[in-house]
Amino acid sequence: MLFLKNDYSVCAHPAVLDEIVKNNLVYSDSYCNDERCEKTAAMVREQIGDPDAAIHYIIGGTLVNKTCLAAFLKPYEAVITTVEGHIAVHETGAVEATGHRLLEVPTDDGKLDPEAVDRVCAIHNMDQMVVPRIIYITNTTEPGTVYTLAELEALRECCDRNDLLMYMDGARLAMALGAEKCDYDLSDIARLCDAFYIGGGKCGALAGELVVITNDELKPFFRQNMRQNGALFAKGMIVGMQFDVLLRDGLYQELGRHCDELGKKLADGIKAKGYKLAHEQESNMVFPIFTNEMVAELEKKVMFEDWEDNFDGTRVIRLVTSWVSTEDEVNEFLDMI
Repeated sequence: MLFLKNDYSVCAHPAVLDEIVKNNLVYSDSYCNDERCEKTAAMVREQIGDPDAAIHYIIGGTLVNKTCLAAFLKPYEAVITTVEGHIAVHETGAVEATGHRLLEVPTDDGKLDPEAVDRVCAIHNMDQMVVPRIIYITNTTEPGTVYTLAELEALRECCDRNDLLMYMDGARLAMALGAEKCDYDLSDIARLCDAFYIGGGKCGALAGELVVITNDELKPFFRQNMRQNGALFAKGMIVGMQFDVLLRDGLYQELGRHCDELGKKLADGIKAKGYKLAHEQESNMVFPIFTNEMVAELEKKVMFEDWEDNFDGTRVIRLVTSWVSTEDEVNEFLDMI
């Protein structure tokens, strides 16, 4: 079977795995208090230009979102997100289970825009309603689109005038940074966001995400929130050493670019054969529209995500290129169609 279903179904990049094996029998302190986690945290602070940023290591993305948003919000405060946002669709109500309402807005491209945020804030204007307090964005978005620097700056300005926090889900941040249209780096994200995370599980890590908190008001007692939510990992050194490898010499961004380049090749090839895409390709996710019969045939040879029924005899499927994907695999798929 040709695998184009997601970007996290192999174990780890060889360099990451080699580092884990090399340090397998080395004793380390627990719960991310070890030298390797501290070294990686210092490197990240230098890369983002914030010597006071709080750095934490959590094992998975849903756990990051649940822990962060619960820690940052008072009981009566709410999250503004898009209807496609990961916390709104694919996390089984994890954030809502902490008692916080999601205020979802529709989008055409998966991006949250300032006008929509302004409208939500204007509507919630009485004490019988939840208080919008934080915007949640994903980069890349669920349809694979990528924010520009101007869009992120506009959202920051919107947050400032509405007294909102800005939080970025970076599960696929490597692919955002590797995209052709990306005109910023980690230091810009750190400057604009109150908190964000650098995703590892979808870009070469065995498991693990790196949380960055830049807003001083959000830093106290975060580890206590981690522990309460089951997010304080005893063997934290495993996550620390993985991000040391990924971020030290630009491997993280390199892997993201590889994913995106193959995503573009895949999208261009599909369009060249006369098929349409449900979303314009900007990263490593491609959403072609095929007939139901064609999808049924492809399922015999390819693993992909059955994304959406158009109820007109066609379907949208999601194809995802990963850091381990090859041009030969992309060509194989294009030959099939």
